[in-house]
Amino acid sequence: MLISKIKKIALAGSMCLFAGSAMAGYDFTVGEDGKISFGGYLKVDARYVNGDVAYRDFWIGTGTPLAEDASQFRIFANESRFNTKYVHGDVTGFIEMDFLGGGGNQVVSNSANPRIRHAFIKYQGITAGQTWTTFMNTSAIPESADFAGATVGLAFIRQGQVRFDAGNFQVSVENPESVGGDTANDDLPDVVARYNLKGDWGNVSISGLGRSLNTTTGNTETAFGGSLAGRIKTFGKDDFRFQLHLGEVGRYVGVGTASDLIGEEVESTTSYLAAYRHYWTDTLRSTVLYGRVETDIADAERTQWSVNLFQNLTPQLAVGFEVGNFEMGDKNVDSDYAQLSMRYAL
Repeated sequence: MLISKIKKIALAGSMCLFAGSAMAGYDFTVGEDGKISFGGYLKVDARYVNGDVAYRDFWIGTGTPLAEDASQFRIFANESRFNTKYVHGDVTGFIEMDFLGGGGNQVVSNSANPRIRHAFIKYQGITAGQTWTTFMNTSAIPESADFAGATVGLAFIRQGQVRFDAGNFQVSVENPESVGGDTANDDLPDVVARYNLKGDWGNVSISGLGRSLNTTTGNTETAFGGSLAGRIKTFGKDDFRFQLHLGEVGRYVGVGTASDLIGEEVESTTSYLAAYRHYWTDTLRSTVLYGRVETDIADAERTQWSVNLFQNLTPQLAVGFEVGNFEMGDKNVDSDYAQLSMRYAL
């Protein structure tokens, strides 16, 4: 069995922006046309939160309002992950896990449960299994210490699906879920269509989403939404990342901000994110980002901004510091945060 290390990772800090298959670090040749790859990263975070939104290890689109300000500091390594890719000819299998599945305690062992992130099979343009929704452009996720960064402005879902890729066009049927409705009668899959524009300048994706939602009183409602997202190269190694999501996108956007249904009505959402990454040197860079989401029935208003500085100490090891704010405007509460991260890409 021949063991070979693949090309050095150019920037460990950028690795988290791609689906797991981009993160394999070591290849093992098996037989004539087989290969097994192992990869992932180790990430350690020190995080401080102060304000009247309760502490979270990373912000999502919702939070717990507090009667008065509170401060909390934690050190954790739960975002660390590992993955394995299997290739035999035209068939690829991929599985990835991390430790954000909950459990554990801060008294003795601080054990955390592993959880599945990706588990899929690819064969000649067909992808089947659990992975990022086709509605989501992973290259448009900004580099941040806070996990994913401004989730209020992101399309961010992993779920079971069957996807067909034909050049720049993708179409998929995906796992349905009527959040706020009757999930027991979700008998039709969600449908996503996406077109990708790519070039030396970067990429832009245009996505459409169609769903059949079921209310708690037995009615069926249709829901449609759209997305425009991408990463544009600007000057030198700099880039601009953006996302815009409109319509009845519900659970696909904002990580917990919106429901699909409020009573008998389908909720509409407007969500956007803008992030600029600037390289001060070949290994030192900063990202400034802003994200916001609004809903029309629950009248949710959530925003997050942050600015950070990342430095690669080696091609595999990056350290970063980030400050920012998460606000729940509809609840009139917000919290500031500061986070120091170290990430070692395997």
